[in-house]
This record gives sequence, structure tokens and C-alpha cells, in this order.
Amino acid sequence: MNTNETPNLCGLKREDFQTTINGKKTDLYILKNKLGNEVAITNYGGALVAIMVPDKDGNYANVIQGHDNIQDVINSPEPYLSTLIGRYGNRICKGKFQLNGKEYQLPINDGENSLHGGKDGFNRKVWDALRMNEETVVLNYISSYGEEGFTGEVKVTVAYTFNDDNELIIDYLATTNKKTIICLTNHGFFSLAGIANPTPTVDNVELEMNANFYLPIDAQSIPTGEIRFVEGTPFDFRTPKTIGERINDDNEQLKNGSGYDHNYVLNKKEEGELSFAARLYEPNSGRTMEVYTTEPGLQLYTGNFENGISGTHGATYPRRSAVCLEAQHFPDSPNHPYFPSVVLRPGQQYKQTTIYKFGTRKQQLTDYIQ
Repeated sequence: MNTNETPNLCGLKREDFQTTINGKKTDLYILKNKLGNEVAITNYGGALVAIMVPDKDGNYANVIQGHDNIQDVINSPEPYLSTLIGRYGNRICKGKFQLNGKEYQLPINDGENSLHGGKDGFNRKVWDALRMNEETVVLNYISSYGEEGFTGEVKVTVAYTFNDDNELIIDYLATTNKKTIICLTNHGFFSLAGIANPTPTVDNVELEMNANFYLPIDAQSIPTGEIRFVEGTPFDFRTPKTIGERINDDNEQLKNGSGYDHNYVLNKKEEGELSFAARLYEPNSGRTMEVYTTEPGLQLYTGNFENGISGTHGATYPRRSAVCLEAQHFPDSPNHPYFPSVVLRPGQQYKQTTIYKFGTRKQQLTDYIQ
């Protein structure tokens, strides 16, 4: 082996991610910080394919669900597995919305609704990639006028940075030449115990959410329009509790989502501030993940529709083996005028910063008290 080469912790090979799609080349980008930890990304859909961080004892594992080659990314049974989402993250009721008095129709790809930008969203695009340094890669994509039924040509830049504080920082910037709607996010499927065959369920993972309210959904997973207080419900994570504690309660909302698949209204002192949103703690590994975002909402999804997907290096992803914490504006916002606006106009910039910060902690004192 060339002594100048440092083997990757994630074991992924660049050549396994290289192909050409419609004249554009796909590749693998491995970000490394000074602690030796890694984040691996492909420019196909901006998919996160590995996050290598240590547990409380210094043992490394991949804590995000993905695939180990480009063909499996392209053909994944879960097309949004840890990818960028756009032009509109989450659902739009019946794929319809109005703008300037005109009704627009988006592709229907989730029951009666449009989900995550339609049938051929940002998760299926080859982004232009620019490697800035060891810690940063910048992705660019131009979404043409009329793509997936959306109005306006939208130019999107997404920068991934993995710094020496073990923070994966995702910065988004978008502009348009015509009034349109936009809601961008990353659909990371996090498994803090480490992916395995099978990957453990997230039942014992503790979640804390900085949100007093959430959005109830109907049987089609569309917000009803109500903004409901979490107190006295299985949706109250204002103080940490395990995801599995109440996920199977006899509760209409949990039945509608087949578990947690709901948008939380984050507590904010002012619109657009970068603030604490959520924290995960996996007790067996001691790994933690904190989420900070400028977005008003955070979608909690517990992998309810995974069914044993084959993943990286022989791992499998059973039902409820991941937690998704998708920073975003609210689902179906164009059809709820009192939700935070998702309209983008010429001359304006859409901006978002979301941070996933990884760490560890030993067991809490209360864990030793019987």
C-alpha cells in the first residue's frame, strides 16, 4: 500500500461510486476532521453514505444508513435514504397548490399526495461537486423551470462541512428567477448504535425535543391544520424519554403515522435563529447527537416503513432501526396560509443552516439508581 494513503474508516471505495448518468459523473467525497472521524457523501442526491464516529469506549461505527456503491444508492428500496430533499420536503396535499392565483399540479407519488419533490426530486439528481478542503464539499444544482411541476428556475447550493467539534454542518442557499415555493432538508437515517445485520431498533434511544407543539396529521399523513400542545400526549419529548416508551400507544396520531412521522414546531425566540432543536442519546454506545437549525420545524420519523433493506457492508435496516430528524418548513405549507411561508421570490435568498453534532457521554447518575 502507498504509505501516503490513509485507509478510510468507513471502508468505502471511491471507484464504487463512480459512474456517469446523463453525461454527469458521480463520485464519493470523504470529509475528515482532525480527530480522525469521517463523513462520506456522494454527489448523487447528496446522499450521506457513512458517518464514522466513536462510542464511549473509542470504538468506531457507521451511524447513518446508506449503501456502499452507486448502483445500490440509485436503486435503493428507500429512495430518500439519507439524501437531500427538494424542491419541497415532505408532503403537499394532492400535489396541488396555488401561487399568484394559478393552481399548480405536482406529481403524485405517495398515496394521493406529492412527497419530497415528486417522482424525480433532488434525491435523484447528480449535483456538481466542488471539494473545498479536507472538511468541506459544496454541491450545486440548477432545477429548471417546470421541473416536477414547480415554477421558476431555482439555483441551489448545499455545503457539507465536518469540523473538529464533530459537527456536520449543512448550509443551504437557493435563488429563483420567478416566484416559487421551496422547502429543503436532508433525510438522514441515523442509527447511533451503529449499523449492523440487523441494525438495532431505536426503541431504547432517548430523544429530547425543543418543541411545545406538533402538527397532527390525517390518515394520509397530511397536516390537519391544527397546531397541538404536546403535553399529555406520546409526542411530549420536552424532557428526554425513550422513543419506544409510547410509540405503540393506542393513539390515533401514532396510527396515522404508523409510529412517529410528525412535524414539530420548534421553540424559537426569533424567526430564523440558529438554535437547539433536538438531542439523541443511545445508551449502549453512549453516542449522542444534537441538532441545531434555523428552520421552524423538525420532522421526527422513526423508520416505520423500512423492511429489512440491505445496506452498507452487509448491514440490514429493519423497521424502526433509524431516527430521522429533518429540519424543514412545515408539510403542506402552501395550503395553510398561517404556516410559515415557503414562498421564494426573485431577488430573495433561501437560506438554511442545520448542524448535527456527534458526541458521547457515560451513563447518567440516575441510571445507577434503582
